[in-house]
Amino acid sequence: MATGPSSEQVLAALNDFLDPETGRGVNAEQQARDIRVGNGRLELTLALSTHSAPLRQKTVAACAEHLKARLPGVTEVKVNLVVHPRPAEAAGQVGLKAKSVIAVGSGKGGVGKSTLAASLAWALKRAGCRVGLMDADIYGPSIPHLLGLEHQPQLDDNRKIRPADVEGMKVMSIGFMVPAGKAVALRGPMLHGIITQFLRDTDWGELDYLIIDMPPGTGDIAITLSQLLPLTGAVVVCTPQDVALIDAVRAISMFRTVNIPVLGMIENMSYFLCPDNGKRYDIFGHGGAMKQATELDVPFLGELPINIQVRINGDEGRLAANFSNADVAPLLESICTNLAEQVAANRRQQGTPLPTLSVV
Repeated sequence: MATGPSSEQVLAALNDFLDPETGRGVNAEQQARDIRVGNGRLELTLALSTHSAPLRQKTVAACAEHLKARLPGVTEVKVNLVVHPRPAEAAGQVGLKAKSVIAVGSGKGGVGKSTLAASLAWALKRAGCRVGLMDADIYGPSIPHLLGLEHQPQLDDNRKIRPADVEGMKVMSIGFMVPAGKAVALRGPMLHGIITQFLRDTDWGELDYLIIDMPPGTGDIAITLSQLLPLTGAVVVCTPQDVALIDAVRAISMFRTVNIPVLGMIENMSYFLCPDNGKRYDIFGHGGAMKQATELDVPFLGELPINIQVRINGDEGRLAANFSNADVAPLLESICTNLAEQVAANRRQQGTPLPTLSVV
């Protein structure tokens, strides 16, 4: 006769197994179901939202180990995944339906911030998340060029701005509204108005993640964002040399000053792997961002090399092609996973349901 724990015992063992999106136990919303047990083998269905898409495989593995550790006699666990529908809540007066809003910033220009912002958005989209990408780099909007976009925003029947759609990823940039080569000359109140309009009046739909490409430096935009909605956090991009790290520290200080949690640092242009001889060259030094992250108690999300094809893809508006680059794609995907894990870690620390976003 087949023996083993009952369904009730399996569910009891999952009481403290946490959903990566909410930080609460998976039993709170009946995410574990279809439990079958016999002869040391346990099979069940686990429902995870699309917000948790980058962490699905890790969550499956962790769930299996969790159950084997708590249920004597269970030696094999099979976890089948299905999508758990969990709608995003509107963000107060702004009305933004996004579960996580992440700003990508840098202390100075020229460190690859926009490339990383677009790459993170694309990596999340590839993983299965619903993603929006907002170009808030008002003075130097480069997202349209990186993605090869030519888009003229129009209003829909509800007077909402239609964003560009890149294979399901929604994109909005002031670069769509300004002729190429024309300077954008705006002061503080006008900047505030544009950012507010992009958040409130764009038809973003329901998003798991909105990635915001910030202007370099420590200007008005971060203050505006902190006033409009509580951001999930910020990612700071820098290069290894000291002058870039000094500015990155200032960017981290700025985010913390306006109460935006810092989710991590990324070291770009970390090294150069010569395609001719296979040798590695630390052109700008190496490891500075990791060292600085440790000193500032900030997670280190990963590093990316200088890569000629990445530069070519960006110049040609083919950023998505970077995910076919064997030298770069695994690193981008790892950074994306590390970012999702950091968001999940913050949820676990909070231990509460997803917050209802509201205007400060």
